[in-house]
Amino acid sequence: MVGFKPRLKDDDSGDHDQNEENSTQKDGEKEKAERDKSQGSSKRKAVVPGPAEHPLQYNYTFWYSRRTPGRPTSSQSYEQNIKQIGTFASVEQFWRFYSHMVRPGDLTGHSDFHLFKEGIKPMWEDDANKNGGKWIIRLRKGLASRCWENLILAMLGEQFMVGEEICGAVVSVRFQEDIISIWNKTASDQATTARIRDTLRRVLNLPPNTIMEYKTHTDSIKYVLGGGVGGTYP
Repeated sequence: MVGFKPRLKDDDSGDHDQNEENSTQKDGEKEKAERDKSQGSSKRKAVVPGPAEHPLQYNYTFWYSRRTPGRPTSSQSYEQNIKQIGTFASVEQFWRFYSHMVRPGDLTGHSDFHLFKEGIKPMWEDDANKNGGKWIIRLRKGLASRCWENLILAMLGEQFMVGEEICGAVVSVRFQEDIISIWNKTASDQATTARIRDTLRRVLNLPPNTIMEYKTHTDSIKYVLGGGVGGTYP
C-alpha cells in the first residue's frame, strides 16, 4: 500500500539489572519513541504526488470485496469484507496500481472493485454517501472491463462537471451479468443526477436504448432491511 512502511521493532536490548532510575528513564524514552512512531505513522498516511507527477484533483482509494452469493450480508460483515488496495494522488500512481490489477472481466464469482475518493468508504452509511444515490447500468458479459476503465478515467479526469458531487464508482461481477455504478452525494439534486446520467451515456458510448436506473441509498437500505429478494449489501 502506498505510504506503508514496516513497523520498527522495539529496542529490547540492554541489561535487565539496571537500577530503578535507569529503568524509569528507559520507560520514558520508550513512551517518547512510541509517540514519535505514532506521529510518524500519521504522517506516512498522507499520499501526495511525486516529483514531476501529474496531480489529480482528489486523492482516490481502490477497494476490493468478494462474498458468497445468496448469503445475506449485513453492513457490519460487508465492512469487514472490503479490503483496501491502496490510495493514489497522481495519474502516474493510478497507473501503477491499475496496471497490476486483474481486469473485471477476468474476475470470478461475486467480486467487486470500488474506486472512491480518499476518506469515503464504499458504504451507504458513510457520511458522504448517506443522502446520495447511484446510477446503475447492467452489462452483458464481456463489456465490464472496457466500461469500467472508461468510467474511472472519466471520473479521475473530472469529466462529469458536477463539482464535488461524485463519491466513487463500483464494478460488480456476477454470474449472469456485470453491473457498474457511479455514486453521488445528493440524490435530491435532479439537475446533477441528470448531468451524471448524460455524461455516463457519452463516456461509455451507450446505445440509446440502454436501461439506466437511479437508486437512492435510502431506498437500498430499506429494501435490504425489508428482506427484498436479492437484498444484499451493497
